Amino acid sequence: MEIILSYFSVNRIFFTVLDYPMSYLEFVGTLFYLWSVWLIAQKKMLTWPIGIIAVILFGILFYQIQLYSDTIEQFYYLGASIYGWHFWKKEQELTESAEINVRVSSARVIVIWAVITIAATVIVTMVMKNIHQMLPVLFPVPASYPFWDALTTMMSFTAMFLMAQKRIESWIYWIIVDIIGIMLYFVKNVKFISLLYIVLLILAIKGFWVWLNSLKEKS
Repeated sequence: MEIILSYFSVNRIFFTVLDYPMSYLEFVGTLFYLWSVWLIAQKKMLTWPIGIIAVILFGILFYQIQLYSDTIEQFYYLGASIYGWHFWKKEQELTESAEINVRVSSARVIVIWAVITIAATVIVTMVMKNIHQMLPVLFPVPASYPFWDALTTMMSFTAMFLMAQKRIESWIYWIIVDIIGIMLYFVKNVKFISLLYIVLLILAIKGFWVWLNSLKEKS
């Protein structure tokens, strides 16, 4: 059991590439995450169980490198993934179709979600700047880049909920998150995840295009 648990440590190295030590945790989590994003871009139901595995692995990883907002974010992703899985399955059963239909929100709803995201970012940033003082047992080291971490976290929260609702604008949030993530994870020296976010950016752009074309075909 101890040997198995050791593979969940960011210090357990799988291999080294270009002087970058790749942990088992980062490598496997990345593979499952990429798989889940590709699946959701294709509107496949399997995206949800695969995504749940990725969420658990990344939650463990982010905690170990002191990205606390990202750690908490994984708990939300877990709940949102379960909700999305149920919501997609239920609607698929109601329509009696294997096709997942997508939609776009009204301008009013889009603005409301943008305002909520910005306000939540400000609040979370303030909390994360001081969380190591408020909860030193759980968070012994100060949070890294609390604003950018909080911004990507809150935007991801919004994106995940909108995606579970099959809203096309969710991809716009993901595109912005991916651009910030490329830089954030690079400076945190988890360069493989930074590279992952380059791939995710490409997949997000593709996903937006696929969903948009799907909507046009239905109209």
